[in-house]
Amino acid sequence: MKWTQNIIKTTRGDFEVLTKGEGHPLCVTHHYSEFNETGDPFADAFTKTNQVFLVNLREAGNSAKADQPHQLSMLETVLDLEAIREALGFDKWGFAGHSTGGMLGVVYGIYFSEKLSFNVIVGAAAREYMTFSKNCIYNEQHPHFEKMQELMENLKQAGLSAAEKSSLKIKRTKLSLANPDNYDDYFSEDIRKELSAVRLNFFSRELHVFDVTRKLGLITAPTLIMCGKHDVQCPLEYSVEMADGIPNSTLTIFEDSNHYPFLEEAERFNEVYQSFIDQLLSPKN
Repeated sequence: MKWTQNIIKTTRGDFEVLTKGEGHPLCVTHHYSEFNETGDPFADAFTKTNQVFLVNLREAGNSAKADQPHQLSMLETVLDLEAIREALGFDKWGFAGHSTGGMLGVVYGIYFSEKLSFNVIVGAAAREYMTFSKNCIYNEQHPHFEKMQELMENLKQAGLSAAEKSSLKIKRTKLSLANPDNYDDYFSEDIRKELSAVRLNFFSRELHVFDVTRKLGLITAPTLIMCGKHDVQCPLEYSVEMADGIPNSTLTIFEDSNHYPFLEEAERFNEVYQSFIDQLLSPKN
């Protein structure tokens, strides 16, 4: 089943929002991905339990453009999400984000916890995660740092064929899997998401000054934090740090996962999430 495309008119511009599933409303997005009707592996994990609103942020897909560079910042992005929630008529909704989407979830929780029925943060961090962790693949001390840099530089080359680009992307993703040989089992060729270069470029700059760890205590929304034990993108220590700082939070560690526990340990991921929302949303006796 494909996702349904909608253009939502808000006070901050028009945004492309894809919907699928039934149940309590849940917003899902990523800081620089571009989604289409084929969906997203992370968002798909929630469609059996929730009505999922998969948001193309400003400058992604058919959403509004940025008139000023600052409109691509994390805080401005959260303000856009709030405008979408209001336009849809929800008093509250849940939020789920993976990686940089999870970083948005942290900012969302800090400033608008009262509008979140719950918050799910997967494989993310509340601050810049490269400089101080040799467990991060973007840190020069990581054993696969050079390999990752080589793949990223090769992807920037002009004139790459679709097959060459696909091969490089697969090699890059495999570096973030606990069991790279299982790549074909995890990723479907039917999902064809892209990325917004202008959003990625802005994030690459903002990341160097990103640190909201001292504000984690302001998050009052019930928060589920999940992370793979072997995550090389946003290493586990940053999820532990968030769990320590967010008062009403729960941390689940996936022992056999890297950066994609919702694929690498899909059954357990679904069970943990289901248990979390059952406790929050089921009618109290």
